[in-house]
Amino acid sequence: MSKKVIYKITYPNGKIYIGKDLTNSINYFGSASSELIAKDFTHDQRQCFSITREILFESDDASIVNKLESEYILKYQSNNPTVGYNQWPKFKCDQ
Repeated sequence: MSKKVIYKITYPNGKIYIGKDLTNSINYFGSASSELIAKDFTHDQRQCFSITREILFESDDASIVNKLESEYILKYQSNNPTVGYNQWPKFKCDQ
């Protein structure tokens, strides 16, 4: 049985995306908005770049991973548009 994970994607501009993967697929990089990310990169910057995927938490229990995903988003503030690309939970300035 594969582990279920919470991961952090880091883009070349330093912004992050936190997500979960219940299959721990090596080829899964989340469902962040492509349009939102594209706005932060010029044509030239899009020609060649690297991103990293770091596992922050893993478990055999999907319900734990489902519960903790939003906690990690809030902990890393990846829902803050100046920090990351998560659009949920909605960022509040007083976070």
